[in-house]
Amino acid sequence: MQATSNSRDPTRQPTPDPGSTFRVGQRVHFIGQPRRIGTVKYVGPVEGYSGIWIGVDWDADGEGKHDGSHNGVSYFTARGSDTASFVRSHNLSPGVALLEALETRYRTASTKEEEDEMYVLSTRNKRVSVELLGKHKIEDKVSRFEELTSASLSYLGVSFPGSPDHVSSTLPSLKELDLSGNLLANWEDIGIICEGLPALTALNLSNNAISPDIFNVPQLSNIRVLVLNQTGVIWKQVEVLKDSLPYVEELHLMGNNLREITPVSSTVVQGFNFLRLLNLENNCISAWDEIVKLSQLRSLDQIFLNNNNLNHVWYPDFGGLDEVPFKSLSGLFLGSNNIEDLDSVDSLNSFPKLMDIRLSENPVADHGKGGVPRFVFIARLAKVQILNGSEISPRERKESEIRYVRLVMSKSHGSSEEIRRLHPRFAELKEFHGLEDERPSTGASGPQKMASGLISISLKCVGASMGEKPPLLKKLPGTTTVGKLKNLCVSFFKLKSIKPVLFLQEEDYKLQGSPLPTLLEDDMESLIELGVGNQSTILVDERP
Repeated sequence: MQATSNSRDPTRQPTPDPGSTFRVGQRVHFIGQPRRIGTVKYVGPVEGYSGIWIGVDWDADGEGKHDGSHNGVSYFTARGSDTASFVRSHNLSPGVALLEALETRYRTASTKEEEDEMYVLSTRNKRVSVELLGKHKIEDKVSRFEELTSASLSYLGVSFPGSPDHVSSTLPSLKELDLSGNLLANWEDIGIICEGLPALTALNLSNNAISPDIFNVPQLSNIRVLVLNQTGVIWKQVEVLKDSLPYVEELHLMGNNLREITPVSSTVVQGFNFLRLLNLENNCISAWDEIVKLSQLRSLDQIFLNNNNLNHVWYPDFGGLDEVPFKSLSGLFLGSNNIEDLDSVDSLNSFPKLMDIRLSENPVADHGKGGVPRFVFIARLAKVQILNGSEISPRERKESEIRYVRLVMSKSHGSSEEIRRLHPRFAELKEFHGLEDERPSTGASGPQKMASGLISISLKCVGASMGEKPPLLKKLPGTTTVGKLKNLCVSFFKLKSIKPVLFLQEEDYKLQGSPLPTLLEDDMESLIELGVGNQSTILVDERP
């Protein structure tokens, strides 16, 4: 949404006159409480009280006392029933200039809370604590801001740039700047700050309520990382900003109530030639069609979509597209969505370079909702190297694929065509691992028939009250059910008055980041149906 406006003076100073200091729509914080931030909704008298009052709608629930009404009179409509207050002007701050906040943070004694706020952002938007000036050498360096390369000015009430020339001469080397939780409300001021910091490459503006009207934004050619979490910025504003950010490589838009991707002049998003990472976590996207609009971003390597409302994933057709869809995408993070079908999982094989996937906390991965265990995902996903943050070793892949083939063979009673439809990789994996149907042949009898269906497993007691018992190696029929195995464990380990609970331990459990053991909770399922194969380990625990 392009708009025009007269340029404002970035060096403006708030006036002390209560009648003119505050205006409706202005961002403020409570004096002495820079984290208590709100928006001015009313300036004027309140019935029954003298003088001028400022009606503020606070950002956080419970910070106010009412909804904008007092004694039956409605003065403004607040965001919630307990987010509004009437405050005297001397209790509110309209904010400070950038360099004043810098002086406050680095030339006054810092509290532990302030020190905790001194951090930079990793590529995955994680906070990494840094010692920006050297805590024990601060007396020697406070006069040398020109050496500063990273600064955290979060929650210090920054509301305007101050003199651009002064900013530039004071911070010529600053590369990373955290301005989260301040009072910045328009892109013109943000542009002035960026212009005044010629070395700036990473900017965090999270938790600033930025106006959707975008104007007078200069070319920000140095910016590589832009963090706009909880700012209300949606894709319409991103499209307006696109030409001002020609070399941006990371864009974070978490928690912005974003529901759709809205390209300006095409059915797909164009430009952003250098964008490698796009973070759309904690939004409200429900249709995969919206994500497909990003498929032509040629450099896009990672998309973070955790905590949205997606229920299906598919790979788009090539027809009518200039580039192979998602041709550079190697990481797709879909945790905590509503995906429940294995067709979505299988479609991930069509993404040319996809090897890092997160599917945890979806119905398809929840055993209690009919989901499947980790080994099934590994077997169905041919190219994945990292699943749910855990690296897949060659051994885990081999064991998972073999278990999966056994599982399919034990449960499949339909036609070969139906098996191909439900298990696209089954025939490939069965041939690759040289597996034959392990169900006993009809011609076998006696000991030969029994031996053909035996699998060797290790049973290991881990319950706190079971005492130290050596592991047992047992050969059991693959048709042994979980319920039968529980009864056998009671006998094998002499577990009096203990109801055992069984877990299948993943092959690479000793590796850092490996998944937790899989609970075997269905007493009617057989070992072979669960994909338990030779050399598997069953943990015997006790019911809490």
